[in-house]
Amino acid sequence: MKNKVLAHATALLCTIICLGQKPDKLNSAEIYQKIEKLNFLGSVLYLAAHPDDENTRLISYLSNDKQAQTAYLSLTRGDGGQNLIGSELRELLGVIRTQELIEARKIDGGQQFFSRANDFGFSKTPDETLKIWDKNLVLSDIVWIIRKFQPDVIINRFDHRTSGTTHGHHTASALLSVEAFDKSNQTNEFSSQLGLTSIWQPKRLYFNTSWWFYGSKEKFEAADKSNLAELKTGTFFAFAGKSNQEIAALSRSCHQSQGFGTSGARGDDNEYLEFVKGEKASDKNNLFEGIDTTWNRVKNGAPIGTILAEVQKNYNFQNPSASVPQLVQAYYLISKLDDSEHWKNIKLDEIKKIIAACSGLYLEATCQNQQITNDAVLQIKVEALNRSFIKMMLKSVATMPTTTTYLDNKLLDNNKIINQTIDLQLAKNVEVTQPYYLKEKGSVGMYTVNNQNYIGQADVSREIKVFFDVIIDGISIVFEKNVVFKTNDDVKGEIYQPLDVVPIATSTFNDKVLIFSDNQAKNISVKIKSGKNNIQGTIKLNVADNWQVSPKEIPFTLSLKGEEQLFVFTVSPPKTASEILIKSVVTIEGQSFENDKIEINYPHIYKQIVLKTAESRALKLDIKTKNEKIAYLMG
Repeated sequence: MKNKVLAHATALLCTIICLGQKPDKLNSAEIYQKIEKLNFLGSVLYLAAHPDDENTRLISYLSNDKQAQTAYLSLTRGDGGQNLIGSELRELLGVIRTQELIEARKIDGGQQFFSRANDFGFSKTPDETLKIWDKNLVLSDIVWIIRKFQPDVIINRFDHRTSGTTHGHHTASALLSVEAFDKSNQTNEFSSQLGLTSIWQPKRLYFNTSWWFYGSKEKFEAADKSNLAELKTGTFFAFAGKSNQEIAALSRSCHQSQGFGTSGARGDDNEYLEFVKGEKASDKNNLFEGIDTTWNRVKNGAPIGTILAEVQKNYNFQNPSASVPQLVQAYYLISKLDDSEHWKNIKLDEIKKIIAACSGLYLEATCQNQQITNDAVLQIKVEALNRSFIKMMLKSVATMPTTTTYLDNKLLDNNKIINQTIDLQLAKNVEVTQPYYLKEKGSVGMYTVNNQNYIGQADVSREIKVFFDVIIDGISIVFEKNVVFKTNDDVKGEIYQPLDVVPIATSTFNDKVLIFSDNQAKNISVKIKSGKNNIQGTIKLNVADNWQVSPKEIPFTLSLKGEEQLFVFTVSPPKTASEILIKSVVTIEGQSFENDKIEINYPHIYKQIVLKTAESRALKLDIKTKNEKIAYLMG
């Protein structure tokens, strides 16, 4: 079991990361739509520069109408934008906008990727942009994501020919996409990636043009469109009870920090694509012409396609569980495909969710603490429930990263809940929760990410998981669930949040900047917050040699998790002008903690934690003043 779980987990890390915390509860129409998607093996990558650049109407159309695997690659996380909902800016705003994109994709059916590029603000030209970004690194990220995602079609939001006439980030995104289109299929380009993935050649590349690029709707109406693909995107989706534009508006409205709330529309709608590169389709409106999007594109996939076609044809909206036996057969055949097959893990993940939805199989792993430290004993409540008459057996439950197996062949009778509480001792090497791209110091134009497998990933990686091994119709299927925090709010009802691993202690300065205009000492306050019960240690400030701090260190004891305590140090400046960073260091049982914990909590996204170095900037200024008045104008 241990090897099986580890192999399964490794495979999942190479595919799409589960972004949700709250469990999906699909109705029979939504399940049918997922079955349709299971039978389509084609993919599209939409590419632009920032969050909110994406065309949610086109993403929703491709994902929900064409059933294609559709992803949005935003080169940046929008760190340089404005924030209409709070005070967070720069990397903290990037964290918010990342989560807004993740929530948007849950609505329009797409997936989300990012490069390491940092949104440093407005840029006049792509040349300027690519001097501040590391062009080679961003290009390598795009090539990496193309090779991993393997899109049949790439669509650029912006025109690669508009150098100097629009935001430099925009044009740069299109220029890099055009270059990556060919390089992704060349073994001599970014060859270090090929130990983890393989080369890939997309079929064709488009530019998603519109009236905006022509200057006005009138000019676009008068323009020759004979060379443009025209997609009818005004579809009404019965499974959702919404038009494509209404779904896209809900997705677009997730960009709350940018103030992009949008009303839904209905009726006919068109999107236009200009062919840029690759193999031109003779039917210009068929993006997938010449691409086998059936199971025949997979070696030994034809029998799978035959079974799933029968499932789709005979689907019973009143009793979705009637499809489970054939779905289990298809799952077994997919699991036997060669591990090098790109579609294997994608379709395994899809079909497992469909089997669970059809049978009403409810699997959950929750805890009563939203934040824990990496030396804690975590109490996990597991719940397993079969709400169908399909014969099922819960073979075992296993945890990760500490691999422990629990339970032993429990029969899952119809509507009979199995509950069990597991005490999991976490290992001290479990990483604290932090956006992976903020772990190391970056530059003005780039984030630093040294782990190749993280590049492109949207969300935080969470290590604490539970694997349910369920025997369904004689076939073992392992379902992975993140351990999540679940509670009941008297006003809001049931609430889910991700489980965060936090440091044992964090500290923060009350004053982020301290200015010394003379040689007089100043007091500086530092607050310690406990990540668990009963901690004791010392706190000190690290300053440059020509500065003085008193006392050298202060002992402390905190009894309760979440408890805070304030400490005051006296800092004396040198006689000459100087500028330093004062850093706070908390020491507990020989272990040092130097982080300030920032929590970002808005109702439209899951709670986020960012760890930054606990520091304050101190400036000794050589100021000579006369009897003069200084005016301050509010800006």
